[in-house]
Amino acid sequence: MDSLPLSALQHWLFCARQCCLIHVEGLWSENRLTAEGRILHERADAGHPESRDGARILRAVQIGSDWHGLHGVADIVELRDGQPYPVEYKRGRPKAHRADEVQLCGQAICLEEMTGKTVPEGALFYGKNRRRKIVAMDDVLRDLTLTTAARARAAIDAGRLQPPVFDDTRCPACSLQTLCQPKLQRIRGPDWMARCLSRTGVPE
Repeated sequence: MDSLPLSALQHWLFCARQCCLIHVEGLWSENRLTAEGRILHERADAGHPESRDGARILRAVQIGSDWHGLHGVADIVELRDGQPYPVEYKRGRPKAHRADEVQLCGQAICLEEMTGKTVPEGALFYGKNRRRKIVAMDDVLRDLTLTTAARARAAIDAGRLQPPVFDDTRCPACSLQTLCQPKLQRIRGPDWMARCLSRTGVPE
């Protein structure tokens, strides 16, 4: 089983087509939002391990799970009396979907295998409100995380690009919008041919 990047879990739940454009087609484009997120991650990952408020703070920790075939980098892992506590940094605000939570849960699953200790919770730090959102690693979230991993892996292994679905709440912010062209893709096929014929005056 090939190891799946933890970022692919977040990409898949945000948009399956985006996930495949990145992890199957190898495409990437940066916009203002992704640049701000990259800078936030670089700041979080920079520096050396330190101790603060009774916790040992590790940065840019390489993590992985052989059992579940996952790997990635945890921005911050706090060791509280030896108990790992992952903290993932995000540029925006808490979202209605669970993509960020699933990515964090994937980190917890990796840390559990690496340390042999249960990780009951972690946190998402959002740059807009500069607050932590505590995330409980309950059974519902764990099931969603592993199901998401299985679906993303199946699509990536098959090299299958997901069809476009335009979403006016997500697509405008996506840095891959010009490469994906979800609105243009939506009118292709029979409808596209019919429109072309009607414009040229050729009877259908």
